[in-house]
Amino acid sequence: MVFIKPTKSRAYFKSVIKSSSEKRVGKTDYGARSVLSTRTRTSHGTPKYRFVVRFTNKDIITRLYLLVLLGDMILTSAYAHEPPDMGLMLEGNVEATGEDFSIELTDSRRPFRALLDVGLIRTTTGALKGALDGGLDIPHSDKRFAGFKKENKQFDAGVHRKYVYGGHVAAYMMTLIEDEPEKYQTHFSEYIKKGIEADGIEELYRKVHAGIRADPTA
Repeated sequence: MVFIKPTKSRAYFKSVIKSSSEKRVGKTDYGARSVLSTRTRTSHGTPKYRFVVRFTNKDIITRLYLLVLLGDMILTSAYAHEPPDMGLMLEGNVEATGEDFSIELTDSRRPFRALLDVGLIRTTTGALKGALDGGLDIPHSDKRFAGFKKENKQFDAGVHRKYVYGGHVAAYMMTLIEDEPEKYQTHFSEYIKKGIEADGIEELYRKVHAGIRADPTA
């Protein structure tokens, strides 16, 4: 048998098959992306949706993605600087009490199910809580929420409610006013311009929630 020496080395073929630019610079965790997007064999033809949360310097972006052959299809988007436009025909949680809320299955309409995708950042569940209260069905555990104590493995909804209505921000404002007034003037300059005080943070968020429910497509 005649052996033919290959004209191209192994290094040549390795250099030809290049990974995507996002993978080379480390912008995308393709392992997690594959797990979140691959459809299960037991539910053939049922698409898997991803609830994607991304952070910028001045904004928080949440989107619903569906993976198709041509790539990711964006179904809807919501930004921190504007009211969300989810367009779901579900009532969700009428009042944010801090409790772990999950939409119940009904005979008339099933909740929209999506998987949380936070990318490469440290996992945060602030957007998750808002999506759950809005009526999305997202697999989660209350251990991720503020108010869960590891010592007794109990979830305190009161502590979580404080964070939902900005109680931790109000407490920080009060601390700066008493201890470092100059730092308060710098850190909360936009709040001061708009006349927002620490005592009015909770009422402000209540008005925001009411406005979103009154017109979620604004």
